[in-house]
Amino acid sequence: MAADDLTSRLNEPIAPIKAPLWAWSVATVCGVGHLRPGPGTWGSLTAVLLWWSLGRLAPLSAQPWLAAAIALVVTIIGIPAATLVARGAGRKDPQQVVIDEVAGQMIALIGAPLSWKPLLIGFILFRAFDMIKPPPVRQLERLPEGTGIVVDDIGAGIYALIIMQFISWKFGW
Repeated sequence: MAADDLTSRLNEPIAPIKAPLWAWSVATVCGVGHLRPGPGTWGSLTAVLLWWSLGRLAPLSAQPWLAAAIALVVTIIGIPAATLVARGAGRKDPQQVVIDEVAGQMIALIGAPLSWKPLLIGFILFRAFDMIKPPPVRQLERLPEGTGIVVDDIGAGIYALIIMQFISWKFGW
C-alpha cells in the first residue's frame, strides 16, 4: 500500500457508532428528548412530575435525601448514557439528550415542598440557570463527553437549589 493511500484512508471520517438501546432510553428519558420545541424544557418538566409522584411515597423528613439520591443515580447512569448517545449522534451535546436536565432539576428540588408553587419556582429557576449558564457553569460544558453534558446542568441545579433554599427560608416552607 502506498503512503498516499494510507494517508488518505487515515483522514477518512469515522462513521459514528450506534448507541445501545439502554443508552438511548436513559439519555433521552424514554424518548422525552425527542419532543419539540425545547427538549430540555420537556426533560425538566418530566423530572418535576417524576419528583411530584415519587416524593409523595417518602416521609417528609426523607424527601430531601430521596431527591438527592435520585439526582446521584441519574448522574451516575446519565454520564455514560450521554457519552454513548453523543458519540452515536456524532455531536458534542445532542439536543435529544435530556438526562442532564433531569439530574439538574432534581438537585434544584432538593428540600422543596411537594406543592405546585415551590415546584414551579424550582422549575423556572433551573431552566433560567441552565439557559444563562453563569460562571462556572459554562466552563463545565467543556469537560469531555457525557461528563460535560451532565455536569453543567448539575451546576445550574446547584445555583437553583441555593435560591430555592433562600426562598424556602424567607417564606418558611
